[in-house]
Amino acid sequence: MLHSTDNDGKPQYAPPSTLNSAAPMKGVASPIEQATIGRTLMIKGELSGNESLYIDGRVEGTITFKDHRVTVGRNGVVAANISAREVVIMGKVAGNVECSDRVDIRSEGSLTGDVVSQRISVEDGAMLRGSVQLTPSDKKQEKNSSQETPKAAAAGAGSKS
Repeated sequence: MLHSTDNDGKPQYAPPSTLNSAAPMKGVASPIEQATIGRTLMIKGELSGNESLYIDGRVEGTITFKDHRVTVGRNGVVAANISAREVVIMGKVAGNVECSDRVDIRSEGSLTGDVVSQRISVEDGAMLRGSVQLTPSDKKQEKNSSQETPKAAAAGAGSKS
């Protein structure tokens, strides 16, 4: 590491103080795989994939990333139905959103469409126009169904005529 020069103009080098030559270096964690649609891109059609998606451009059509996150950036404009594990909206979305985990609408984001999700977060200043349907998680459903007694289940089944 170059720090300064001596009076005679020769550079002085300081040995790295934090590195131990016998200790292995920790590797940098690999970045999360994420596809990006840049500001200048306009896409019409069906988008799907097995990695997270960041949209900062324009998209029209359908977006399906069932096990991953879809993020609509501040410059993003989406006219599409979105189906994903998690959706984060910082730009503009016109379309229905279906999530297996959660929808997060940030303060500068807007969503015009219906939401079906387990959880939803809407920050102050965000715009949401549409209906919201919160679905219980699978664990809660399993717990409730296992607590139901056979007698109550039989009574309930008989009254569904």
